[in-house]
Amino acid sequence: MPKKAIKPEPEEQVVITTSHTLSDVDLAVERRLEALYTLQLVDSEIDKIHIIRGELPQTIEDLEDEIAGLQTRIENLNGAITEQKTAIARRNNEIEEHRMMIQKYEKQQGNVRNNREFEAINKEIEFQNLEIQLCEHRNRDSAKKIEEVNQHIEAANQLIESRQKDLEAKREELTSITEETKKDEVRLLEKSKEMEQYIDERYLTGYKRIRQKTRNGLAVVTIDRDACGGCFSKIPPQRQSEIKLHKKVIVCDHCGRILVDDVIAERAKEGIKN
Repeated sequence: MPKKAIKPEPEEQVVITTSHTLSDVDLAVERRLEALYTLQLVDSEIDKIHIIRGELPQTIEDLEDEIAGLQTRIENLNGAITEQKTAIARRNNEIEEHRMMIQKYEKQQGNVRNNREFEAINKEIEFQNLEIQLCEHRNRDSAKKIEEVNQHIEAANQLIESRQKDLEAKREELTSITEETKKDEVRLLEKSKEMEQYIDERYLTGYKRIRQKTRNGLAVVTIDRDACGGCFSKIPPQRQSEIKLHKKVIVCDHCGRILVDDVIAERAKEGIKN
């Protein structure tokens, strides 16, 4: 009897197995894309909170630095006043010494033996008087400088008082905003960390790198009017079709941002609401 031919396995079984594998891959890609866009939405909300706070932290730091600088200036000005007062005290002592010398020479004038000695002593007295005048003139200059420096100190103190009020107001404003947004920020930060766990390291690294490079912090964007939602470059129809299939992570050829379609975007938004 002729041997029966061995029948091959049904092709349907092979097709079903392959289809199941592709489905799992597609699902994984969809979840990755959804996690990436969810992370983008969360991080954008955190960015908004930071924008609400604005430049207050930097403004506060600048005010603190300015006040510290003014206080240092006042210390230096007080040091200059001390130097001038020390100089005045020294010259006052010199004036007393010159006056004592004048008294001494005046006594000697009563004992001179000739006109030459009298003239010599008289010149010494004149010299001592000139020294006194010079010291007094310098003392007046020093007093004037002290007055000017005191005016600068007063102006600096007034400026410190003004800046201190500004600083307190900014601190109160920052505290108020921080308290208002702290709860939301903590929740969003926890959500951000949660989403990061569902994203492969290489995609997460690329996501963070793109966010750092862009001014608006957008690393994952949707297609808006056939264009990239980040750089607004046109996306070819074929490319848009590939993005809608969710079979792989596709980036913009111009800016490198990750592109998702409206389906992924809506899922991510609903996920945040829930």
